[in-house]
Amino acid sequence: MGLYKKFVNQTRKPEGFLGRMMVKGMNSGHVKLADWGMSHLDGITALNIAELGCGGGRNTAELLKRYPQAEVTALDYSEVSVKKTQEYNKDMITAGRCRVIQGNVSELPFEDGVFDLATAFETVYFWPGLKHCFSQVYRILKPGGAFMICNESDGIDETGQKYERIIEGMKCYTIDELSSALTAAGFTEIKSDRCDSKPWITVIARK
Repeated sequence: MGLYKKFVNQTRKPEGFLGRMMVKGMNSGHVKLADWGMSHLDGITALNIAELGCGGGRNTAELLKRYPQAEVTALDYSEVSVKKTQEYNKDMITAGRCRVIQGNVSELPFEDGVFDLATAFETVYFWPGLKHCFSQVYRILKPGGAFMICNESDGIDETGQKYERIIEGMKCYTIDELSSALTAAGFTEIKSDRCDSKPWITVIARK
C-alpha cells in the first residue's frame, strides 16, 4: 500500500503518526462543511449532546460554543482521536462541560434516553451496520431528541466514489439510503438538505 493510500485510510480509524496527522488535518479541512451542517441546528435546543465520531475535537468545541448551557460527550473509537479531542477541549473538560471517551457506535456506552441531540460529522461512512448503529443512537436519545448527520459526499459524487475505492470499509450513502435506515431504526420527522454548490448533505431525524 502506497503512502497516500495509507494516509487516507487513516480517516477510518486514525492510528500512530499518520493518524495524528490525519486528525490534525480534520480540524482545519472540514471547517466549512461542519459549519454548514451546524447551521441546520438553528431552532434545536439541547442541554446534553453526544458528538459521535469526534475526530480531532473541533466540532465538539463548536457545539460547546453554540450551546453554552450544554454538556457535550464526545466519543470516538480511535485512541488518537480521543487524545486529540481531549487536548483541543481541555478547558471545557476542566470546567466540567465536556467529557471524551473511547467507544464504538455499534454498542454505545450510554444509558437509554439521556441526550437531547446527537451529531455525526463525516463518520457514518464507516459505521458497521447502519440500521443497528442508528438504533443505538435512537436508544440514547430522549423522546423528541434530534440526530444530525453531516456528510461531504452525497453518495453519488465522483470524489466520494473515488475514496470508496481506496479506503477500506468506506461507504458513501445517499439521502434516501440514510433516511431509509433512520426510519427502520425508529426515527421520524426526517428532514434533509443538500448544498447548492457542493455534494454536501445533512439529514436530521427526530425520536
